[in-house]
Amino acid sequence: MNETAADNYRRRMARVLDHIDRHPDGDLRLETLSRVAAFSKFHFHRQFGATFGISVQRYVNLSRMKRAAFALACRTEMSVIEIALAAGFQSPDAFAKAFRAEFGTSPSAFRKAPDWAAWHTAITPYDNARKQIMTADFKPADVEIVEFAQVPIIRLSHIGDPAGLNGSIARFIAWRKANRVGPQVARTFNIFHRVEPEDFRIDLACQAMPGLEPGEGMERASIPAGRCARLRLVGLSDDLEAPATWLYRSWLPGSGETLRDFPLFCERSNFGPGMLEGEMLTDLYLPLA
Repeated sequence: MNETAADNYRRRMARVLDHIDRHPDGDLRLETLSRVAAFSKFHFHRQFGATFGISVQRYVNLSRMKRAAFALACRTEMSVIEIALAAGFQSPDAFAKAFRAEFGTSPSAFRKAPDWAAWHTAITPYDNARKQIMTADFKPADVEIVEFAQVPIIRLSHIGDPAGLNGSIARFIAWRKANRVGPQVARTFNIFHRVEPEDFRIDLACQAMPGLEPGEGMERASIPAGRCARLRLVGLSDDLEAPATWLYRSWLPGSGETLRDFPLFCERSNFGPGMLEGEMLTDLYLPLA
């Protein structure tokens, strides 16, 4: 099938977002990104803004700020200077100025008491921009029917305002670190019970290793065995709305399959400190009867 002009533009813009994801501390100037997109600098600048609703410079800055905020809250082994350099800033002062401009507080203050509601508001233009292009571009052949083996888990359920989810994530990560059950030791899962903002629940879970006791507000549970449709995603996958929607709306009606009474869930692997984003894997599972 011949590629349409719209498909060509979409592919080139997706290539730019992928480049930004993979090189957060690299050269992300307009000139460099226009070459990645194979557009002239002037044309790329206008086309990026028209496609995403924000300028390329603002998109890059929000991308770096999002990573930096997560690192401040969850990567306690990294200093603020190390986080600034990893986010592509040449000095702590430049980082602090940019961080305060976006989130209304200093990096050090955010590390001590993260304001995830303010973070969510500031990052919304970035997330909305990604949704313009990171739509599901999958084929039925990308889905594999697998037999999932039962896994005992310890879970922390986040119920309520989605803006507070990152606080729950930071708390769960801190518990895992304190108990030395990082992603290289115990498998990591998210279970998506309800994703509507007014009725939101996501379980943050890890494999229940021998001797591991639940922390405050956590409980033991299990992911049951059974047939699942598995869609594998490679790279950074912090927004699973598009692939999940594709599974439900596009793949399922034509598959001849019916759903089992267990929510959509994912397993995240090949992630953690020092892991390249291009090597990260997320397996999205749709339970089948």
